[in-house]
Amino acid sequence: MIKRRINVRGIIFRDGHVLAQQLTPDHHGRQRDYWCTPGGGLEETESLIDGLSREMVEETGITPTVGRLLFIQQFDDGENEQLEFFFNIENVNDYDHIDLTSTSHGLAEIKNVAFVDPKTVWLLPEFLQTIDIASYIERSRDVLIINNLRKTN
Repeated sequence: MIKRRINVRGIIFRDGHVLAQQLTPDHHGRQRDYWCTPGGGLEETESLIDGLSREMVEETGITPTVGRLLFIQQFDDGENEQLEFFFNIENVNDYDHIDLTSTSHGLAEIKNVAFVDPKTVWLLPEFLQTIDIASYIERSRDVLIINNLRKTN
């Protein structure tokens, strides 16, 4: 039976750059050289906004001002269906200086954090590399829904 994992992610966007992180090696010691936006899985009975706030504080030490929903992505990771909700984080300037030593999860999970150009780095999910993120934040586009579930017969 396939399980569904619900994830929440923050989009912190400024001047064409997204705050992203490179993660420490996985539990098998494999390097993870891609960049990804901060966030993670919801705990049981946790709301989307509460979960995102918790994850952002755990990973950055900074309490987010959570704005509107920008993107939803569904995909199959080979073991579980993943359902991700991406929200605009409005207090962008608060993320200029992140001290991973002051976080509960930062040093254990993150090896690097920076504002990156999504068009020039390996940023996951891949759709963030090709879309006009600013147009979603500026409300000129509806929520983008990405369905990458494998079709089964």
